[in-house]
Amino acid sequence: MTETIHIGNDALLRLQELLQNRAFSKVAVLLDENTLAHCYPQVKPYLPAHDIIQVKSGEEHKTLQTCEQIWQRMTELHLDRWSVLVNVGGGVIGDMGGFCAAVFKRGLYFVQVPTTLLAQVDASVGGKTGIDFHGLKNHIGVYQEPQAVCIDPTLLQTLPPRQLKSGYAEMIKHWLIADAAMFEAQRYVGLFTEDWEALIRHSVSIKSRVVDVDPLEGGYRKVLNFGHTIGHAVESYLLAQPGRALLHGEAVAVGMLCEAWLSVKHQLLTQAELDQIETFLVSIYEKVPLTEPDLQQIVQLVLQDKKNTRATINCTLLSGIGKAVYDQPITLQEVQQSLHYYQLL
Repeated sequence: MTETIHIGNDALLRLQELLQNRAFSKVAVLLDENTLAHCYPQVKPYLPAHDIIQVKSGEEHKTLQTCEQIWQRMTELHLDRWSVLVNVGGGVIGDMGGFCAAVFKRGLYFVQVPTTLLAQVDASVGGKTGIDFHGLKNHIGVYQEPQAVCIDPTLLQTLPPRQLKSGYAEMIKHWLIADAAMFEAQRYVGLFTEDWEALIRHSVSIKSRVVDVDPLEGGYRKVLNFGHTIGHAVESYLLAQPGRALLHGEAVAVGMLCEAWLSVKHQLLTQAELDQIETFLVSIYEKVPLTEPDLQQIVQLVLQDKKNTRATINCTLLSGIGKAVYDQPITLQEVQQSLHYYQLL
């Protein structure tokens, strides 16, 4: 990857050095109401003179309409191609801010300052930017590397427990696809860890290695989508149901359980391995109640997954804990069966 990743308590100092040493014409900071209140005070001392662009928080606002508001504000601030946008927030801010920067005047610089565990270990790394479209997750986007990613683990102290659990799901995914020993060790520790920085570094290193091999997701990078074929469909469906929205990691946890079950069905994973995965995930994530009508709608949304080719649903499955295989064709019937398995947990 071309971006520079800084992890640790000195990450904001690295941000300050970057913004001081580069001749950016203007600096703008993208925030939502939560990061403005809880994270901006911690970041502000490291910023030069800047303007603020504020949007509403939440996946439901990761839309073209919000992008228009951002672009309008960028236009009013007279940002040009030598300006820089500093995205301070979780996955929504990073994805949407990166996308807005990447296409504004054919591209201006941006820096990611992820403030949630999910964004620190996954969303901010790898150059994917995007927004949701008509209820479809990350349906519009581009690949664009930030100038830098500045990951300060102390920002996690601002998070409610639910947000921490959401990010932890992506860490579990990294262990399941690439590090069996780490999964074995951490399933006895779980969220009671005392060293988030070490775990963040480990997760970022896994994702970075994968992205370096396949930056534009032509093949191998698809292993990172384990849990996301079904997880994204669950997330997209429940986002449109009043009062039922899930955080991204919560939906991915559902997806990992379903896709681990499919891995057994495809004779890639043993039942004993599925039992370990199930025991671990169920101990952390509450079961999401889904009715039969819910399942019918979720199954149809799987047809819109970005990894599909023509009428084939391509899924990433596990060929053992610590190893993933991508482009595994599955059927709508199998998706439905996996969701029935989840219902019976």
